Amino acid sequence: MIKNKIVFLLFILTSLQVRAELKLSETAQIHILTCGPYQSELYSAFGHSAIRVYDKENGLDLLYNYGVFDFNQPNFYLNFARGFLNYKLAVMDYSRFRDYYIYHNRFIHEQVLNFNQSQKQQFFEFLQWNSKPENQYYYYDYFYDNCATRVRDALISTFDDKIEFDGSYIKTDYTIRELTDLYLKNQPWGDLGIDICLGLPMDKKATPNMYMFLPDYIESAFNHATIKTDSGVVPLVKRTINTYEAEAETIDRSIMTPLNVFSVILIMGILFTVFGFKNRKPFKLLDIVLFSLIGLIGLLLFVLWVATDHNAAAGNMNILWALPTHLMAGLLLIKAKKSGWLKNYFLFTSVLNLGILVSWAFLPQQLHYSLIPIVMLLMIRAFFNYQMAKDKIE
Repeated sequence: MIKNKIVFLLFILTSLQVRAELKLSETAQIHILTCGPYQSELYSAFGHSAIRVYDKENGLDLLYNYGVFDFNQPNFYLNFARGFLNYKLAVMDYSRFRDYYIYHNRFIHEQVLNFNQSQKQQFFEFLQWNSKPENQYYYYDYFYDNCATRVRDALISTFDDKIEFDGSYIKTDYTIRELTDLYLKNQPWGDLGIDICLGLPMDKKATPNMYMFLPDYIESAFNHATIKTDSGVVPLVKRTINTYEAEAETIDRSIMTPLNVFSVILIMGILFTVFGFKNRKPFKLLDIVLFSLIGLIGLLLFVLWVATDHNAAAGNMNILWALPTHLMAGLLLIKAKKSGWLKNYFLFTSVLNLGILVSWAFLPQQLHYSLIPIVMLLMIRAFFNYQMAKDKIE
């Protein structure tokens, strides 16, 4: 059985090598594929881009996919956490790729590139070179080096200044965060997680070139691009084939959105606080859990910022409300006797969170609106604890 697998693998590798030496026929085509989003998974909510090489005369129909990663690579989860997202260019059968996306009801648009014969061959040879084991891996970046931008960059690497993108079709003035939000309307918890973990780099105004981290904008950009050929400058895209158009889906919207859940938590926290003030009862467990949990979130944000290569996690202003020191404050609340430091800390926290709420709309980073109830709760409970410590009530 093992021997048969080895023979099969050698056959595949030999076939790929033979194909690398092929000369494409006159009827060969290069397609840029844009695939629709899939809302069941966060990573697939933005769609996908790939490249197809179709040459019927040579029996060639290959799909070049820059969006592949291997769970079995050494230290995968550690590298993922540190920001070393090792993706690769994989070569696969086009029909299996197509059928997979149709099965999941994801649209497939194929732009046939307007290449002459030498350009087709040149680009095919680049893809074959790029798919070799020593060349296929790259460090993935969510916004600057992903499955979509790699498709664009493959053409630029091959043809350099012969390719020209006209970004004047972009009429919006979105930041990267706002572009991301467009695709996460049906995934409110995923949207919240991204907004909490990623910082100021997400709030940079996107240039037309930066829009192309999204597959939809790769398609649009290619439709507004030109290429120099022997016969002059021509549109990059000859025509578009709608291989599959997704059927309309009904999205079940849950009432358990972050804003609703956090608003309920805030109301409960206010009720506990009012009762606590009236009855001089501190409710220590509530604050131990609240401040410890927020402190852990802050610690995570700090680590993502300073100890990983997740560039988009830098300069994260969420750390203003999710102070890592809240973890220490939460643990100190367990002690029977409170220190004067803790009293002053809660006063500082209350004032800080009030300042965040007042300046929410003017901060350089767009904080997620559903966090407002959490920041309000931190402010209220911090002031409550300050008053309890001030009145020396344990």
